[in-house]
Amino acid sequence: MDTRSPLELRALRYLAQREHSRSELEQKLSAYARFSTPEAISNVLDKLERNGLLSAERVVEQVIRTRRSRFGSQRIVYELKEKGIDEQLIDNILPVLKETELDTAFKIWQKKFDQLPNTREERGKQMRFMMSRGFSMEIIQQVLSQAEEENS
Repeated sequence: MDTRSPLELRALRYLAQREHSRSELEQKLSAYARFSTPEAISNVLDKLERNGLLSAERVVEQVIRTRRSRFGSQRIVYELKEKGIDEQLIDNILPVLKETELDTAFKIWQKKFDQLPNTREERGKQMRFMMSRGFSMEIIQQVLSQAEEENS
């Protein structure tokens, strides 16, 4: 017979769908079980962490795997912070993100534009698009100059 509480079963259902950070799962469980105590929710989350079912490292891996081809490191870091991931864990993965950022940015730029801007307005549009994807100005400048070199 299953001795799990309804709260724990709900948490397991959420984790079966995708990885969640502790704070995300805590929010969802609080909304689901309005009448349960914060201590009960905390106990369930502690148990899940002890059993290896709730892991911040796996959340980070999943976010990087799914977002890397579409977004820059700034946007990914922002998303991880929003999920409540520890700053130290984010700092540890930042060099890995920065390693391939220029290649990623160039591929995204090529897919969207694939031609150098002719006017200041076009250049601004391209730069704003890349910034919205989470790339720094430095990376954007490098992408545009790399495209210029390839065009020459």
